[in-house]
Amino acid sequence: MSLNAIMSTATSGMMAAQTGLRVTSDNIANVNTTGYVRKTVSQSNLLSNGMGVGVSIDAIKRATDAFLQSASLNAASESGRASIVASTLNSAQQLFGDPSGSTSFFTVLDDVYAAFSSAQDDPSSSLLRTQALTRLDDFLSESSRITASLSKLGKDADTRIAADVGRVNDLLSQIDALNTDITRAKVAGADATGAENVQSKLVDELSTLMNVQISPRTLGGIVVRSTEGLNLAGDGAAKVTYQTSATATGFLTVQLANGSDYPVPLNISSGEIRGLMDVRNIELVNLSDQLGEFTSRATEEINRAANAASSVPAPTSLTGRDTGLDAQAAMTGFTGKTTIALTNASGVIQRRIDIDFTAGTMTVNGAAGPAFTPANFITQLNTALGGQGAAGFSNGALSINGVGGLGVAIADDATTPSNKAGKGFSHYFGLNDIVRTSGYSPYETGLTAADPHGFTAGEMTIRLTDVEGGRIRDIPFTPPVGGTMQNMLDALNSRASGVGLYGQFSMNARGQISFTSNTNTPVTMSIVADSTERGAGGPSASQLFGIGPAERSTRGEKFFLNTAMDQNPKLLPFAKLDLTQAVGGAAALAIGDGRGALALANAGENTATFGVAGSAASVTMTVARYAADFGGSIARKAATAESRKDAAAAVSSEVDSQRQSEEGVNLDEELINLTTYQQAFNASARLIQATKDMFDVLTGILG
Repeated sequence: MSLNAIMSTATSGMMAAQTGLRVTSDNIANVNTTGYVRKTVSQSNLLSNGMGVGVSIDAIKRATDAFLQSASLNAASESGRASIVASTLNSAQQLFGDPSGSTSFFTVLDDVYAAFSSAQDDPSSSLLRTQALTRLDDFLSESSRITASLSKLGKDADTRIAADVGRVNDLLSQIDALNTDITRAKVAGADATGAENVQSKLVDELSTLMNVQISPRTLGGIVVRSTEGLNLAGDGAAKVTYQTSATATGFLTVQLANGSDYPVPLNISSGEIRGLMDVRNIELVNLSDQLGEFTSRATEEINRAANAASSVPAPTSLTGRDTGLDAQAAMTGFTGKTTIALTNASGVIQRRIDIDFTAGTMTVNGAAGPAFTPANFITQLNTALGGQGAAGFSNGALSINGVGGLGVAIADDATTPSNKAGKGFSHYFGLNDIVRTSGYSPYETGLTAADPHGFTAGEMTIRLTDVEGGRIRDIPFTPPVGGTMQNMLDALNSRASGVGLYGQFSMNARGQISFTSNTNTPVTMSIVADSTERGAGGPSASQLFGIGPAERSTRGEKFFLNTAMDQNPKLLPFAKLDLTQAVGGAAALAIGDGRGALALANAGENTATFGVAGSAASVTMTVARYAADFGGSIARKAATAESRKDAAAAVSSEVDSQRQSEEGVNLDEELINLTTYQQAFNASARLIQATKDMFDVLTGILG
C-alpha cells in the first residue's frame, strides 16, 4: 500500500471519528430535550479492487423503532379520546348532583311529592299549596337548567372540534413542508435528523387529535394516512373540514391534495376529535334525551292525578294543551266513559253530561242526549251543555267553559274509564294539567295507521350516519299528498327514496313514531331540517312525533307551571268529583277533600312505561324507581369513562416509556461512544503522523 493510500485511509477514519464525536455530542446536549430521538452513525468499509481503503459515512440516522412509534401514536390517540369522554361525563354528572345528597336533581322531585303529601293534611292551606307549587317549579327549573347546560357542553364540544380541526390542518401542512427539507438534505448527503425530529413531534401532536398511519417515503420524510388509507400529507397536504349542524349529527370531510375536486368523508376512530364528536353526537344527546323522557313521564303522572281531580270550587274555564291535531283527529280513538259536570260555587252539580265514547252517545242529567261522531263531537257537546257551558277547539287545544260563574269538573267512570293512548279524556287534552309544555313530549299522539297524516306542506331532511360518525347520506322527504299515516310510513321506509336500505320507521299502539336501524348495518338518524306542517301553521313531523335527537334532547327545558295555577294556587286540584251526588243535590266537591292531593303525592309510585331514550331501553316501572336507576346510570357511565381514561393513560405511558428507552439518549452509552470515537480519532491521527514521518524520511533520502 502506498503512503498516499495510507494517508487517505487514515484521513477517512479521522473524519468518520469526527462525525461520530459530533453526533455523540449532539445526543449528550439533548439528553433532556422532549421529543429528541438519539442519532446514530451508519458507516461502511471503502473498497478499491477488493482492498479496503478506509471508511465511509453512509448516513446519520435517528434511532427509531417503527413498531414502538406506531404503538405510541395509537395509544396517544386512544388516551386523547378517553380523556375527553371522561371529563365531559364527569361535568355532566356534576350537573345532576350527588344522587345520595340532599340537593340532587332527583331529590328535588322527592320534595315535590313530600309537599303534596303535606298539603293533603290541610288542603285549604294557601301556604301548603304555594309550597307545593314552589317545589314543583324548582324541579322543572332544574330540568331546564341541566338540559341547557348539557346543550352548552355540546356547543363547547363543537367549538373545540372546529379548533382541533384547524390545528390538524396546520400540522398536516407543516409535516408535508418538512418532507421537502428532509428530501433535500438526504439527496445532498447532509444530516436531516433535525427536520425529522421536528416532524416527529408534529406527528405525535397530530396523533393526540386523531388516529393516523405513518409510512416512510423513498426519498426521505413520511406519508400520513387516515385509518381508511386516505393520503393526508406526504405528497401535498389535505384539508379537513368539520361539517357541523345545529340539529343533526356533525361529521368530518377531507379535500385531498391530489384527489377528487370534491371532499370525501373522513372517518376516525380515536383521538381528541373523536372523543369530542362522541360526546357531542352521542353521550350528551343520550343524557338529554333520557332526562327529557324522565321529566316527561314524571310530569305526566302528576298531570294524570291532576286531571282526575278538581279544585274547590271548580275552575270556570279549562283549556287544554296543543295536541298538534285537528278536532276530528284528536277525538278519534277514544273508548270508555267520562263525565263533565258544571258545578256552582258550593260544589253542587248543576248540569251533568255523561259521555260514552264507545257507544258514541251522551246522557244529560240522566236523560238521553245527543249522539256524536269524532267529526261533530264539539257541536254535540255544546248542545248537551245547553247554554250553561261552551266547548271549543282551536290551535290543537280543547277548551270547556262554564257560563254564569259555573265551574267545570271532569271525572272518568270508575269501571270503564275513557282512554286514548293510555290517557283519560281530560288527561289526553291536558284540561287540568298542573305542568304545561311548549313541546309535544312524550309524543304519544294516539294516531293510528289508518288515520290521515294531515301534513300539507314542507320537507324533512333525514341524515343517516354510520357507527364511525361518518355521514352516509342526507335523504329529503316530502309527506305524500293526502293519504294515511301508513302511506307516510311507507314513503319514509321506501328503499328507493327513503331510509329502507338502512332501517325503518314504525308507529306503536299509542301513535308514537320511532326509528330502528338494520342490525347488519347499524346507523343513527338525525334531522337536518324540517319545514313540514300538520295543517296550516301546525307542528312539523319531527316536533309532533319526536323524530331525531335534536327535538328529543331539548324537551327537558320546555316544561313550566300552569300559569293560572301558579298565579292562583287555589286552582290546584286537591279534591275529587263525587259522581254519586245527584244534579242539584248535595255538594259533589267538598272543601277539605284532600284525595286529589294524596293522588299527587303518590304520583311517584305510579307505574309508567318509559320509552327508549338515549342508551336506555324501554321499561315499565314506577317514576321513583326509574329516577333511582337513571341517577345510578349517570354515575356508572362517568365511573366507567374515568376507568377507561386511566387505563388508556397507563397504556400510553408504558408505550411511551418503552419508546423513550429505545429512542432516547442514554448517557452511559454515549460516554462509551465518546471514548470510542475519541480513541479512533487519536489512532487515525497517529497513523497520519506516522505517514508524515515516513514522507519526511523519504524526502531526506532523496534530498
